[in-house]
Amino acid sequence: MVFSSSFFLTLILPVFIVLYLLADKKYRNYLLLVFSCFFYAWGAPQFIFVILGTTLLDFFLVRTMDAAEGKKKRRLLLLLSVSVNLGLLFYFKYCGFFVENFNDLVKVFGGETQINWPKLIFPIGISFYTFETITYVVDVYRRVHKPLTKFTDYLLYIICFPKLIAGPIIRYHEISDQISNRDKNDTVDMKLSGFYIFCTGLAKKVLIADTMGAISNAIYGHMETGEGAVYALDLTTSAAWIAAMAYTFQIYFDFSGYSNMAIGLAKIFGFVFPENFNSPYIAESITDFWRRWHITLGNWMKNYLYIPLGGNRVSKKSRLYFNLCLVFVLSGFWHGASWNFILWGLWHGLFLVLERIFLLRLTARIGRMPRILFTFFIVVLGWVMFRVENVNKAIQYIGAMFGVNNSKIGYPLSKQQIIIGIAALIFSWFCIPGKLEKFQDYFFNRELKLREHYWLAPVCVLLFMVSLAALSGSGFNSFIYFRF
Repeated sequence: MVFSSSFFLTLILPVFIVLYLLADKKYRNYLLLVFSCFFYAWGAPQFIFVILGTTLLDFFLVRTMDAAEGKKKRRLLLLLSVSVNLGLLFYFKYCGFFVENFNDLVKVFGGETQINWPKLIFPIGISFYTFETITYVVDVYRRVHKPLTKFTDYLLYIICFPKLIAGPIIRYHEISDQISNRDKNDTVDMKLSGFYIFCTGLAKKVLIADTMGAISNAIYGHMETGEGAVYALDLTTSAAWIAAMAYTFQIYFDFSGYSNMAIGLAKIFGFVFPENFNSPYIAESITDFWRRWHITLGNWMKNYLYIPLGGNRVSKKSRLYFNLCLVFVLSGFWHGASWNFILWGLWHGLFLVLERIFLLRLTARIGRMPRILFTFFIVVLGWVMFRVENVNKAIQYIGAMFGVNNSKIGYPLSKQQIIIGIAALIFSWFCIPGKLEKFQDYFFNRELKLREHYWLAPVCVLLFMVSLAALSGSGFNSFIYFRF
């Protein structure tokens, strides 16, 4: 079950909101917990017991670790908990990748032995909730907070349905007080604000991301259905750029739209989740881009991987550069068990290293707009690697973008697609002064005046109705990040 389906929007969500508001406050957490389990089981019934079982195991391991005497025993229990969670993630998501590459390596050296490994369907959201379980156990180990005494509180932290499938990735201490008591957030203003944010996210997904996706899928499809890189070479330069730009806007509005919907739903139920995006396409460097794109993932990588590796405190610059590349390669691998994701992570890691060495000093001499354009150009090329699963095809596709092609297959844009494309540019890129984020902060992150509700409410209701109509006309398209 997903947020942008007509079934969820017109039946499941309204019914649950009514039940939640009618319930006594002392039972609301239990109701939210039951609904979160139902929400997850609807889409992945075979895996609901996996997430429940690992959550129960983690809960008792962490409590045992906190009560243990001696650093060695605490470390052992920490390692056990982290290993169980990463082990499950590895089994479901990465085993097939390593087996496939091992088999290919055996063939290269003339061997005939092949390992048969079934293609597994992995639990929805496993990459996200695995990171949250690790944050919890590591933070208890670091004495950032005490372990929870109620299993239902911990389960709600992990399985709370707005963030369960695709984030934001939240550290427990960021919402610990909200799990036990949300009275201060139980206001009409908070719920209306959540509704406005949700409608904004729904419109981003349905009206912009899905339209851009129709363009990118049509053009990338020529390449994906061909043998080798033939179809990539057959694209005209303009068609290659149209698809690359379309996917650039698709993934931003798709994922930021989901994040808005998750944050908005959370507000309706009294939770305040951290922001996940901050106009990433106006970044002036790749370093700046990663402060704005998937912010909670970037924070996780920094706190639980980069800093433990030494962070900026390492004595040798070569070690610093290696750590940066390693973190981003692993970030790419986190997205998917495929070489193109590793290449995408390495691409960003290399530019972060180059910025440390000389690139930031070099671009500081030019104006802000050229810096934004250059960064955007690097990001667009990176999204090609992210989108095309075959590395050879990705390289050939980038070649087509720069004229290395046979110029056979173009792509005519409809008026609607052109208009939506211009809207995507306006809302994600041409807001150079940051007006869009200022607008969001002004209307969504403070208590609104009554007269502001008079125009925000009908505008958002209209957005909701238009999005719902678009859904009924075009059908359901899943979120990109659901497969990670």
